[in-house]
Amino acid sequence: MKTVTKEAAAQTGPVLAEEELAAINQFSRRALTAEEVYTFAVRLCDNQTDRDQEYFDRPALEKLAELFVGKTGIFDHSWSARDQTARIYRTELVEEPGLVTEAGEPGCCLKGYAYMLRTPENQALIAEIEGGIKKEVSVSCAVSRCQCSICGGDIHDRSLCSHEKGRIYEGKRCIVKLTEPTDAYEWSFVAVPAQPRAGVVKAFGGGTLRQMLASLDREGPWREELRLLEQQAETGRRYLESLRAETVRLGLMAEETLSGDTLRAITDKLDGEELEALRGCYAKRLEQQAALPVQLRYEDREPESRGDNAAFRI
Repeated sequence: MKTVTKEAAAQTGPVLAEEELAAINQFSRRALTAEEVYTFAVRLCDNQTDRDQEYFDRPALEKLAELFVGKTGIFDHSWSARDQTARIYRTELVEEPGLVTEAGEPGCCLKGYAYMLRTPENQALIAEIEGGIKKEVSVSCAVSRCQCSICGGDIHDRSLCSHEKGRIYEGKRCIVKLTEPTDAYEWSFVAVPAQPRAGVVKAFGGGTLRQMLASLDREGPWREELRLLEQQAETGRRYLESLRAETVRLGLMAEETLSGDTLRAITDKLDGEELEALRGCYAKRLEQQAALPVQLRYEDREPESRGDNAAFRI
């Protein structure tokens, strides 16, 4: 079993969704509120060749995604309880379209979501994360194999492999595949990560569109277009509410066996086009049920007698 240390990256998030808070609270002894926690995302590691001429293959990243949930964040791999600052509460494997590794694999990275408490002691660290000072991170984990790209043997076993990392053999550079992880120990803020792309990153992940818009610069050159889009969206919402109410009203008259709650449950699942079709169906059914003639007719026929006019209908 080999112990390896690799660096990574983290990402701040503007708003904490309810599902994120639920994931965090599985690690706390009491239920934490959104106001008590600060969250950020971390690019833990990827499958690109790093400064040590090593890389994780995709199956290794998939296994590390499981192993890093619940792992603590510290400083400089100092395994002391005093240095514990944050904890990973969920992870995800992120595809990187267009990137191909030196080993010929499609690019991907392991992203972790971390939380820490908003305490007076942590305010300085939170400010440094937000300001981009504390950015680079490194992971520490154990793997079963360190496979040579030239011969396929374990590069640490000289009876199986005689190659040196980084050297060129018949036009091919020797790099090492880290595979079959057995444990994840911790992740740390460091000054110089082994993986060049590791560290705290800024991105909009795990949040809603409304959360993303709330974090943007409202004074940007696109603000007028955004304002118009928001107005149109609000107008659309009001129209759908009115359309649902009208459809329910007509449905109650056309369908005597359906209750208001049932009709509202049905219309809540329909979009605008479907609601208009259902409203039209109910209106046509009511018209057929009433079967009332209209006051004016544009037909060639004999005038009605005075007696008929006495029974004028509206």
